[in-house]
Amino acid sequence: MQKDAASASRRSVSAEGSEPANHHRESDSQANFKTARREPASDRPVLASIQARIVAKQYQDALTDLEVILRDEPENTDALYMSAVCRRYRREFDQALAQIKVLQALAPENGRAHQEEGHSWRDMGRPDEALRAYARACRFNPALVASWRSQLDILTRLGRQGEAAQVKAQLEYLQRLPQPLVLVLDLISQGKLLKAEDLCRKFLRKVPHHVEAMRLLADIGIRFGVLTDAEFLLESAHEFEPRNVRVHMDYIQVLRKRQKFVPALEQAGRLLETAPDHPQFQSIYAIECMQTGDYDTALDLFDKVLEQIPGDPVTLTSKGHAYKTRGHYDEAVEAYHSALAGQSRHGEAWYALSNLKVYSFSDEELEAMNAQARNDDLPHADRVHLNFALGKAYEDRNDFEPSFAHYASGNSLKKTLSTYDADKMTDELRAQQRVCTAEMLSRGERTGHPAGDPIFVVGLPRAGSTLLEQILSSHSRVDGTLELPNIPSLSQQLRRRGRGGSEPDYPDILATLSDEELRRFGEQYIDDTRIHRQDAPFFIDKMPNNFRHIGLIHLILPNAKIIDARRHPMACGFSGFKQLFAEGQEFTYDLADLGQYYRDYVELMDYWDEALPGKVLRVQYEEVVDDLESQVRRILDYCGLEFEPGCLSFHNTERSVRTPSSEQVRQPIFKSGLDYWRNYESWLDPLRDALGEDVRNRYE
Repeated sequence: MQKDAASASRRSVSAEGSEPANHHRESDSQANFKTARREPASDRPVLASIQARIVAKQYQDALTDLEVILRDEPENTDALYMSAVCRRYRREFDQALAQIKVLQALAPENGRAHQEEGHSWRDMGRPDEALRAYARACRFNPALVASWRSQLDILTRLGRQGEAAQVKAQLEYLQRLPQPLVLVLDLISQGKLLKAEDLCRKFLRKVPHHVEAMRLLADIGIRFGVLTDAEFLLESAHEFEPRNVRVHMDYIQVLRKRQKFVPALEQAGRLLETAPDHPQFQSIYAIECMQTGDYDTALDLFDKVLEQIPGDPVTLTSKGHAYKTRGHYDEAVEAYHSALAGQSRHGEAWYALSNLKVYSFSDEELEAMNAQARNDDLPHADRVHLNFALGKAYEDRNDFEPSFAHYASGNSLKKTLSTYDADKMTDELRAQQRVCTAEMLSRGERTGHPAGDPIFVVGLPRAGSTLLEQILSSHSRVDGTLELPNIPSLSQQLRRRGRGGSEPDYPDILATLSDEELRRFGEQYIDDTRIHRQDAPFFIDKMPNNFRHIGLIHLILPNAKIIDARRHPMACGFSGFKQLFAEGQEFTYDLADLGQYYRDYVELMDYWDEALPGKVLRVQYEEVVDDLESQVRRILDYCGLEFEPGCLSFHNTERSVRTPSSEQVRQPIFKSGLDYWRNYESWLDPLRDALGEDVRNRYE
């Protein structure tokens, strides 16, 4: 099919108010990205006047005004940044670095904060520290020309020509890039996606076939979760410039995010053909092999990468993930240990060990993790991983106070990068009740697609959905799949129609859809998910947050089965709090947010029971643990399936499991963990209070 870049750029990737989806989980941010990041200082008159004083080199006057602001707003990131700049110019380096440290704690991925740190170290004559800071700055914001130039200058003076050549190539790329696109790149790095999208779209209207602009617009789309349009843009850009490696890798990434694993593998193979010995291309192909279940090829390729880059912790960790997903516990542990042997600060490997759930850290490993936790130079992502790993390590020792402290620290660090708004989520969920009346939902019985293939397992993460999926997929007539993004993607598609024209916003738009549209959406869902199925007549979609879209599901697939996996709110809430999710589930970073989300979930599920009586089967995790066979028979009966004994021995099922519960569901059910949360009860008041009396009374 012939692609046109101009038409691709016109397709909307604006998703204000959307719910971004990803390969593993539907994100829970309200994607009202106008509030995602604070507006720049120049947009506020007081700070703009201070900025003018800095430009005029009136540093003391600027500092006097900034101190007034920081006295009232000690976490004002703009004021902290400006103050650090003034201190550096006054050669008050210790004070400058102290303020930068505070700023980085508040905004860990603020590229300019790391750049300013680099400037301070550079002016102090500390080139190694400066280089590390500049490298972090460029990782978080690749548009920071000053950081690239400073790195190039330092590396050249130190005679490190190989590294200097790499930096020079990136600097030349930025210098070739049209200035509007440099600004787009900068805005993306700051999280100002709506401004970046608007600017990029304007540029593409003038230069419709500019491949780098198309790539940047696709990047914005991916960040918004608008994956269909991002794929279209990248496919077009790849056709225009087949040898553009950046575009090709981004195209593979979006195909993977859309769970188009076979096309992603094909594209990764084509990329590898261009340079069969390139370690990055080998790694990309290995990852795509994992997605299609070809673990032998993936592991072989990881070994080839390690021949060229011995001890590479990232590759070894990926190798461990492959073994874990395959169910090879000992080999996974060995790979993670090898990663840490080469780099003990590699937080992801420490966390991967803890995330096996059944691994116990030694005294020496605990001390090594604590030593890294005391390292002020530990990168933010590694510190997050390390805190969650330490939380699990102390938990396994029944030392619950430091365990909770580390879980709380890890979540607090994650929340610094989140824009989740619990009250906006409440409003979104209540909008479903307002729109999806029983009368409106009755349309689905006569208009939706008649297929009864899907079994949706919904609920909150850590509520037992993976257990239910493993039980059901042990049945000969049911295929287990993944957390499929199709329903969230459809909701985004409908939301964009409302945002971009005269139609109502989602979910209001549901009431305006024609009978033909509803049937077509159901048919499209069945067609698009066929790639994940084998030969069984039924399959499972266990995207947990689909509970938000039960109205949409019923309208397009009225014969689909829906199972609500529910767990005691305190147990479910704390289990989510101590689990570091790959992406999304941002409500889990705060106990109060967790309680409010659970309360909103129960309220919405109560509404679905009222509007669609008998539609949803509620399965209480504690009841499954207490009487497995009775609950399995109940679930199978609801799904119209005959009882099979294999569903009781689900832990023996040979299939890849890609969720945090992968090791747990390979074991028989134990009752010992039901009230485990009570070990942390004295620290869980924010969760309990936010749940509200009505929810608490159901379980107390």
